[in-house]
Amino acid sequence: MSDITTDTSTTAAAGTAADVTASFRPEEPDDFAVQIADSVDSFVLSVHEIAKGDEPGSAISLLLLEVSQLLLAGGRLGAIDDVLPDDRYEPDTGPDADEDELRQRLSELLAPIDVYHEVFDPYGPVDKPVACRISDDLSGVVTDLEHGLVHYRDGRISEALWWWQFSYLANWGSTTAAVLRALHSLVAHVRLDSPIGAPVDGADTDDDGLTDEQLEQQAGALMAAELGLHGN
Repeated sequence: MSDITTDTSTTAAAGTAADVTASFRPEEPDDFAVQIADSVDSFVLSVHEIAKGDEPGSAISLLLLEVSQLLLAGGRLGAIDDVLPDDRYEPDTGPDADEDELRQRLSELLAPIDVYHEVFDPYGPVDKPVACRISDDLSGVVTDLEHGLVHYRDGRISEALWWWQFSYLANWGSTTAAVLRALHSLVAHVRLDSPIGAPVDGADTDDDGLTDEQLEQQAGALMAAELGLHGN
């Protein structure tokens, strides 16, 4: 009789251990999750590579391409139903990665065209455009995306998708769209032979001592050099 009791107890204990193990088993990502994660990871890696400044002549063009591709992934996240994570509370992933070095490298690489102007909410009250920096925006987007990557790499797939979808709608979607407009505008000004205009009065936060005219000249020269238009 005692043997049967022991066997039952052992079986119950084994079953409990199996349940606990199963609860920590990483999720298997489906094709959608894999594609979104690949897009996010590719963007993060590419921005870090571009920021190294090894190929400054193609920085704007490469950033335009990477930002456009990321927005495609964001659009897919925005088009699906709300993702619900498995856990009620988000697991602690530790402190977010410090992207200050990335921001500084981008700032140096993109000077003096780092500052641009954007309307915060096109459906909000009419207001003056606000001054933004591409370097600040991109480093912030990378931080948002890396937070989700931690979840994804730890096997918390639904948590990663939830975070990317939420942060796309709340933050990095609009930020990335604004950066895309700025990058597109730079390319269009040069390709269409249209001078870059002076910043809106009171909106320029650049503190490098340059006048608006000098900033315009440097921005135009930089874009012309980047796109190989000198002498054309």
